[in-house]
Amino acid sequence: MTGQDLVGQRIKIVRRQRGLSQAQLAHPELSDSYVSLIESGKRTPTPAVLELLAEKLDCSLTYLVNGVTAEQMQEIELALGYARLAMENGEVAEARTRYAELLADDSLAGLPQLRQDAEYGLALATEACGDLEQAIALLDRLHENDTGTMSSERHIAVAVALSRCHRERGDLSQAVRVPERILGEAVRPAWTDGLMRLGSQLLIAYVGRGDLLRARQFSAELLDAAEMLGSPLSRTLAHWGAAIVAVESGLAEEAVTHVERAMAIQSEHGDPRRLARLRGDYAQVMLTVRPMEAEAWRDVLVKVETELSESSANPMDKMRCAMNLARAELLLARPDRAAEHVRTVCDLLDGMPKALQTEARLLFGEALAELGMREPAFREILIGVEFLAQAPATRNTAHLWLTAARVLERIEERDRSVDAYKQALACVGL
Repeated sequence: MTGQDLVGQRIKIVRRQRGLSQAQLAHPELSDSYVSLIESGKRTPTPAVLELLAEKLDCSLTYLVNGVTAEQMQEIELALGYARLAMENGEVAEARTRYAELLADDSLAGLPQLRQDAEYGLALATEACGDLEQAIALLDRLHENDTGTMSSERHIAVAVALSRCHRERGDLSQAVRVPERILGEAVRPAWTDGLMRLGSQLLIAYVGRGDLLRARQFSAELLDAAEMLGSPLSRTLAHWGAAIVAVESGLAEEAVTHVERAMAIQSEHGDPRRLARLRGDYAQVMLTVRPMEAEAWRDVLVKVETELSESSANPMDKMRCAMNLARAELLLARPDRAAEHVRTVCDLLDGMPKALQTEARLLFGEALAELGMREPAFREILIGVEFLAQAPATRNTAHLWLTAARVLERIEERDRSVDAYKQALACVGL
């Protein structure tokens, strides 16, 4: 039912409650036939006519337009504000509950924009809670049902979230397909910060599926687009994407150049919460390309951990920071400290994405193996391998199989280690 139909229905309901005929409501300013057309949804009343009808019906204009009273509207906006605040403060489970409660209430039926805000907020909160399958379902439904009423900015934001969720879930074909539908192959739309976000998701998906040639070409396009736009966000995204491509291509110094450029731009122009997350990702990249400086990157991660604990970071951000700290401690030959970090993560894994669970289990197994705890290490690796056996063949899956193979070799499970090496090669088509 359209908004026009709903307005007509409300006028009809209130008119009947007041015991008025259409002619009585119309007289003397309007014709009864015009009122009839409005009530049947065949005419859209002007704002002046709506205000007149609200006065004659002795009801609020807000009710006729939106189906709620002014007091109810205030309550809805307050509830949405509390949900947003919970999300911003990192209380993602609370945000998810608040958004779900709002959507369960029929009061949003006549408020398409606010309902769309609540649905989008629920999808993001659900993603932050680690429930990627449900988040994808919510985003798909939002996109399908609200295509005609959705702003271009929201349409792009939904596509960004969809691509990200598909990638985190391991469905790289969908992670690529969603942004490519919007960005197109033949003629690119005029770049905006929103489209740069979408382009960054597409670039990471290209890297994930091992299409490094296409990734390098597209990365160059994003860098050019960022220079033309000139905004701090677009430049940060372009340089960060270029750093990821360089890392996966084995170009360490090129990666360092891009990642340091992204950090410099973000440090000057970005908000503190985003900067803390980016600094954690920066340390992860540097641990890969400059492992000999692990002590310095560990110190960076300790600061990031403190910043995340004092900010609105979601649980997955905090878990990834703890895992990076564990990696740094392993590089520094301190497996006991690494095990402490990753043990905390493993206690929070229920409901988290399978890829994150797999990564954590393998990392815990690696730390336990370095401590000489063969049996516990073997149990953790088996849990990780069980997840890996169901995962799609991606570049990240290959990295995880390689980690499993090395740990199995370390604990003298040679046959299983050989199988894991074979699985890693199979994931990259060898």
